[in-house]
Amino acid sequence: MERLRAAGKLVIPITGRPAGWCDHIARMWPVDAVVGENGALYMRYDAAARKLVRRFVADEPTRLRHRERLAAIARRGSSPRVPGSALASDQRYRETDVAIDFCEDVPPLRRAAIDRIVAMMQAEGMTAKVSSIHVNGWFGSYDKLTMTKHAADRGLRRSTSMRERARFVFAGDSPNDAPMFAFFPNAVGVANVRDFADRIATLPAYVTRAEAGAGFAELASFLLA
Repeated sequence: MERLRAAGKLVIPITGRPAGWCDHIARMWPVDAVVGENGALYMRYDAAARKLVRRFVADEPTRLRHRERLAAIARRGSSPRVPGSALASDQRYRETDVAIDFCEDVPPLRRAAIDRIVAMMQAEGMTAKVSSIHVNGWFGSYDKLTMTKHAADRGLRRSTSMRERARFVFAGDSPNDAPMFAFFPNAVGVANVRDFADRIATLPAYVTRAEAGAGFAELASFLLA
């Protein structure tokens, strides 16, 4: 990311990770902004004003109401009904969703167990999406693409209209990246995206040889070359 930004590229991580992580990412990483919690928010650090800019889909009273409901759901999400699952270790840093771990800090669960977590969330009236490590659930119909467009249209260091989508490259690895894969003609999946190929309606146009972070580094080197 540092090499890309030094070369004049706009760099925006798009993640399911929590608001607490995004605060740190926006302040400390070589990025222009960050979209977090699967599109619930974006943050950017205004270095000139020495201020962190935070924008959410929902207003604060709505987020407070949702958090009360999510707390009760989170307590049930890792119940014996889904043996082996656990509340994600980063849950305490989240503002808008609940994350159930199925392979980050627990032994990997089978697809049937992951599908059961999704079904439980949907039964609560939540939107449920599967990442490479968690099932995330929230109230609302937003996704990564919705907030990425919003962030790109506001406050970044140069014109970033998503109407010129071919100017951008998106990299992802899991079903919750599906809207981004469908929108960007130059979408790239790191190699482990193949683990979910049967769950993604529109697959990325390209796939790296390496997995995870090494796959992103492979993509960055290609772009810089």
